[in-house]
Amino acid sequence: MDNSARIPFAPAPLLRPSSWLVGAVFAAAIALIPLGAALAQGSQGPFTVVQTGQSFGTLQQAVDAIGSGDGTVAIAPGNYRQCAVQEAGSIAFFASEPGTAVLDGIACEGKAALVLRGREASVSGLVFRNIGVPDANGAGIRLEQGSLTVANSWFVDSQQGILTAHDDGIRLVVDRSTFSGLGTCEGDGGCAHSIYTGTIEHLRITRSRFERGTGGHYVKSRARRTDIAASSFDDSAGRETNYMIDLPQGSVGQITNNWFVQGRDKENYSAFIAVAAEEGDQSSKGLVIAGNDARFVPALERRSAFVADWSGESLVIENNVLGPGLTVLERR
Repeated sequence: MDNSARIPFAPAPLLRPSSWLVGAVFAAAIALIPLGAALAQGSQGPFTVVQTGQSFGTLQQAVDAIGSGDGTVAIAPGNYRQCAVQEAGSIAFFASEPGTAVLDGIACEGKAALVLRGREASVSGLVFRNIGVPDANGAGIRLEQGSLTVANSWFVDSQQGILTAHDDGIRLVVDRSTFSGLGTCEGDGGCAHSIYTGTIEHLRITRSRFERGTGGHYVKSRARRTDIAASSFDDSAGRETNYMIDLPQGSVGQITNNWFVQGRDKENYSAFIAVAAEEGDQSSKGLVIAGNDARFVPALERRSAFVADWSGESLVIENNVLGPGLTVLERR
């Protein structure tokens, strides 16, 4: 196969989003429409429960007001040294002006700015910044239970962006979000990454950007199904980073139409994508890796594998555009 020129490629469609995802995205979009009126009803405080018009001085108070029900928390512009824990219910968190509501530097339970273990949650337009904890697993979001949709959000200069528990019921969807300055391998509990999922049902990432990693991998997914599409992995300013995508237990799904650039400062530059490098106890049969563009930063002479596979299973790797020095596949 000639990988030096682009070959038109039309990948198989990603799985149709389930009803919970459609509902969450639709609800978030609708919530933006009456925002001005909703905020006007609140008397005091930057955190407003849209359905009731009640405003609160802390994010946790707004979350507690929703409790086990369904609700939306609108967050006014500001830099907040606050965090919150969702214990139940279905909650949508969104910024009244995307990119202007910042959860900065505070982690609840020594875990994250948002610790989520309700029925489901969605996050839109928020910035998570400077989250660090003693065990080096400080995250913007810790998802411990339920399903989560993240859209149009930023995870910046923290130990970890999104971290999930091991739970077969978890589904995580990320769209149009940026992960920058994340990751470390300095903690006692192992490495932190931009996104790190436990053994969950499904991880889906679309139209997102990963850049300027500071250790670990950009995406480490133990999900049984992993779909990553139309996203960019810019490692040109990365420091002591590892793989762009690591599927340590193996995974089915698709990695399609992404853009990868590997930088100079690597802890491990042997591969861009790693399949089943650890336990390898999940199927990777039929995993599609296609239509991607991958290369090194300009003037860097190095040899690496685009895909390193420990599973020995049948993978579909085709129509990728690879720069000089890259081998399509290495079996290990």
